[in-house]
Amino acid sequence: MPAGLAAAWALLAAAFLAALLLHRAQARRPGGGGGGGIASGLFQDLIRYGKTKNGGGQRPAWLRRCQVPKRWFTHFYIVSVLWNGFLLIELFQAKFLGAALPPWMQQLHSAFGRDLQSQNTDSEHFSALLVLLLLWLHSFRRLAECLCTSVFSNGVIHVVQYCFGLGYYIVLGTTVLWQVPINVRHGKGSSMQICWYHVVGIVVYIWASLHQHRCLVILSNLRKSKSGKVVSLSHSIPFGDWFERVSCPHYFAELLIYVSMAITLGLDNVTWWLVVTYVLFNQALAAVLCHEFYQTKFTSYPKHRKAFIPFVF
Repeated sequence: MPAGLAAAWALLAAAFLAALLLHRAQARRPGGGGGGGIASGLFQDLIRYGKTKNGGGQRPAWLRRCQVPKRWFTHFYIVSVLWNGFLLIELFQAKFLGAALPPWMQQLHSAFGRDLQSQNTDSEHFSALLVLLLLWLHSFRRLAECLCTSVFSNGVIHVVQYCFGLGYYIVLGTTVLWQVPINVRHGKGSSMQICWYHVVGIVVYIWASLHQHRCLVILSNLRKSKSGKVVSLSHSIPFGDWFERVSCPHYFAELLIYVSMAITLGLDNVTWWLVVTYVLFNQALAAVLCHEFYQTKFTSYPKHRKAFIPFVF
């Protein structure tokens, strides 16, 4: 296991867990999360984006200068489609055409990737190829939804969040590549061994992706007329599909998509489960902020809804 890479994902997961716990602690104090001085204000500004930005209290001018439009989320998926598409092509060529990866990629893999020895390299190689394909398809779908489905308001994100998002998908795809043992880089075998966990993982991926798309369409339709014309940029209470159980079902679906990739990798890849743990805490924090926004803005908001995971959280 690439210990350094796993440690980095574990540290990132711990950071978002700490941010979630700190936010919940601040929210219980008198005045909620809007007070506490410069440090508290900066913290709230870094964890909030879009409609939840105003929940952190009045933002000083110097913080407002460090923001970019939320619609720039689209850039994340452009980067992901390009970079992870490149990795997918390279890994496909190494698997089926006997090509070697570029020298710089092999050097990075030697530093951070899997060890030379592996008892089941064919299965691991094919699993990584499938996960890269699923990741690319996910990014392509999200890009298409950003361009054709979503209706962005004038919401903003912090420039740090923007830079983090750009780098995230580069590191994510590279993490998948580094799960492949290096001794299959030079065309050693080209068999395609399909296992039960590949089938299960893909089924869960399709199920979660369909629900995520439905929920994003529901959110988009709140701002459109029946003819499809955008008529409002305000926020409304969404209903339908998984919105009947949680405030942010698209975040829950995102978690399930990453779980499906962990299944596709064979369920025993520790590094990817740490990625899933990061996604869990990252999406949980965003869901809590969104849930608080809905509860504050709408007095008639359904009280039975959880924030993130149905019946649990």
